Amino acid sequence: MLMTRGTAAISAFVSSRFPVAPTVVTQQRLFSTLRLPCSFRHFGVRRRFGLRGSTMDSRTVIRASAQRLQNVDDLIDSVQTFILDCDGVIWKGDKLIDGVPETLDMLRSKGKRLVFVTNNSTKSRKQYGKKFETLGLSVSEEEIFASSFAAAAYLKSIDFPRDKKEDGDKKIELKPGFLMEHDKNVGAVVVGFDRYFNYYKVQYGTLCIRENPGCLFIATNRDAVTHLTDAQEWAGGGSMVGAIYGSTQREPLVVGKPSTFMMDYLSDKFGILKSQICMVGDRLDTDILFGQNGGCKTLLVLSGVTTLQMLQSPNNSVQPDFYTNKISDFITLKAAAV
Repeated sequence: MLMTRGTAAISAFVSSRFPVAPTVVTQQRLFSTLRLPCSFRHFGVRRRFGLRGSTMDSRTVIRASAQRLQNVDDLIDSVQTFILDCDGVIWKGDKLIDGVPETLDMLRSKGKRLVFVTNNSTKSRKQYGKKFETLGLSVSEEEIFASSFAAAAYLKSIDFPRDKKEDGDKKIELKPGFLMEHDKNVGAVVVGFDRYFNYYKVQYGTLCIRENPGCLFIATNRDAVTHLTDAQEWAGGGSMVGAIYGSTQREPLVVGKPSTFMMDYLSDKFGILKSQICMVGDRLDTDILFGQNGGCKTLLVLSGVTTLQMLQSPNNSVQPDFYTNKISDFITLKAAAV
């Protein structure tokens, strides 16, 4: 159901599991609290904006083979901040990975700043805060940065207009001679993970990108798979982005990992030197590349997507500084060294 109030508003495809009451969502609410998860959205504007500066395409970094983590204290003492991915590092699906609470407590006790960055755009910061709490972890909303937040922060950084409209789930009933209308004022299409992705959304987004002059195509991430449960891998946000890319033949602007946008934002927000950051993640093509593109130290954990065989494959050109089995090795390796 399309809902507009007053002037043109943000137009958002919102999954049916989220409330879609006909209320206006102001830009201030979107940017400050981000209560709407970023699934598939198109933004209505009265004027067009091009990209400022360079694009955020990732740069492949080829490095020497990764070292297995051994001297934990050296790594911990060499950085001020640990940026941690969530899926595959902190949890898998809704199951907490063993040893995480103790490890986070240990790092905090040493005065380290912890920041949690995820490419999963289905939850707001507040919703992620609830998930951390449910799993028994004390993490503030200010420490959580999802790719939905990155998309909103990017639009704010280019002074995207405040006017917007919100859109719920729709479906297409094809009939002879059917012509699908679309809003000619839409100036940006943002695509993220969406469990209710459908042909209507593909076609609507395609029309906006192809026919609206200057319309931006923004992707929260291009992850091939995600962990909806701890039983298996599921098709990730990249599959939705790929559908729009396939129909438009337009490369998206990626604001989540491995784009440097989020790293630059975090560095500026907290006043951290990037050389004083260690990125911890389970994916080579997003987490580790994110850290390397940002000039940080990198640690791969094998508790998620990447296996040791994948890391050591001759076809893999992305090598972290260190790798280990799981984040709780910080504690077990320290104990073994005593």
